[in-house]
Amino acid sequence: MTGTVNSQVVDAVTISNTKVLAEAPAMAMGSLYQTIGNSVAMAAANAVYAQQQANVTYQAATTLGITKMFEANK
Repeated sequence: MTGTVNSQVVDAVTISNTKVLAEAPAMAMGSLYQTIGNSVAMAAANAVYAQQQANVTYQAATTLGITKMFEANK
């Protein structure tokens, strides 16, 4: 077996490695943007949920207050 490698094989491997290295920053930024977008969406969902829970509490407190006012007028 000889120790030489076909130059076309070397060129193909070199081009493939260069392509992977060239795409790495773009892939990393794409992943970062997806993570940031997911985090922002989760924060918005949490804010909506908190607002809904606060509205339930406010409505319950209002109902209780009105009920107490009507009971006092009997």
